[in-house]
Amino acid sequence: MTAKELVLDFYKSDALIDCEVMKQYIHPDIHIDWNNSNGFLELNYEAILAFTSNLSSGYVRSKAKISHIIAENNLVSVHYSHVVKTIENPREDMLVGHFMVIWEIKDNKLFRGFQISQKP
Repeated sequence: MTAKELVLDFYKSDALIDCEVMKQYIHPDIHIDWNNSNGFLELNYEAILAFTSNLSSGYVRSKAKISHIIAENNLVSVHYSHVVKTIENPREDMLVGHFMVIWEIKDNKLFRGFQISQKP
């Protein structure tokens, strides 16, 4: 699987709201630097799984609507909008935010991420 195929597969899966699926995609030494509307976060393997678990408690469905994806060797850049369906209202799509991330792939897993997001 190419780096681009891996990233596409990741965002098409339920990894963002399912810890068991997330574990299939992330490297044990993963590190994400995330600049967002609330500040700056650094996430490692355990923090990512805790974040995913937190999302799964409120959302029944998660979808990344990718507008751009560019790959070069083991680096993949993705621009997407994250849309969810909440437990309270599973029939309505809710926009969580817009994201831009550069992924470094190692051992066919997401290894290093540089992410920026903005709330709608």
